[in-house]
Amino acid sequence: MKALIVEDEQAAASRLERMLKQLDPDLEILDVIPSVERALQWFGQNQMPDLIFMDIQLEDGQSFEILEKFVVDCPIIFTTAYDQYAIRAFQYFSIDYILKPYKEEVLERAYQKFRSLGSRKNKPSIDYEQLVNTLQRSPYRDRILVQLGSQLRSLSIEEVAYFFSRDKIVFLVSNDEKRYPTDFSLDQLAKMLDPRTFYRINRQYIVGIESIDQMFAYSKSRVKLILKPKPAEEVIVSTDRSPEFKLWLSGMSSG
Repeated sequence: MKALIVEDEQAAASRLERMLKQLDPDLEILDVIPSVERALQWFGQNQMPDLIFMDIQLEDGQSFEILEKFVVDCPIIFTTAYDQYAIRAFQYFSIDYILKPYKEEVLERAYQKFRSLGSRKNKPSIDYEQLVNTLQRSPYRDRILVQLGSQLRSLSIEEVAYFFSRDKIVFLVSNDEKRYPTDFSLDQLAKMLDPRTFYRINRQYIVGIESIDQMFAYSKSRVKLILKPKPAEEVIVSTDRSPEFKLWLSGMSSG
């Protein structure tokens, strides 16, 4: 059995590969492809795999661009941090749609669904009722899975104080003063988190409203924040975001 992973986040791809090897030690991962451009090149030069795990948001576009330019006639399990693409995903040879961060039982169920097909030509029927139920959920995350070493922890969003970026890694800081690396960029998190509760104050920080302990006027109309737990650096709301940040604090939106 041969599978292809189309995923632009290296940490997420490595985790998926490890989980798949635990599910099926005989499964061969042919390649990990991070972009639309490289995927099109790969499909033009190689035979079709038995199964594709395909992230929707890639570094140079959406994976739907691959499927529009190349006929992919093997089963696809879409993997994504967002659920708004589900209907479109099922227009292709999709057998399942998994939201990140991956849960072991969800991945196992999707893989067993693939194994039960028996043939790549047996395209499954779509459970639209289940799909609609998925789409009717809140568009914002209520939990997030983090990993520190071999330890996994599922955190409620209420347990999260803030997120910050350092050396190209985004960390989650919990209310109990623990820090965890995540598989997401700040751009992705800004779309996943409820904007009533979290706000991106600059290029390095997304803060939760409950994490703000004190605020002070700062130079160039900026705002200095004292966060809890206390970070290792000064946290300043950028000049361009300060006016909207003040509206956010008052429960208003700048539109």
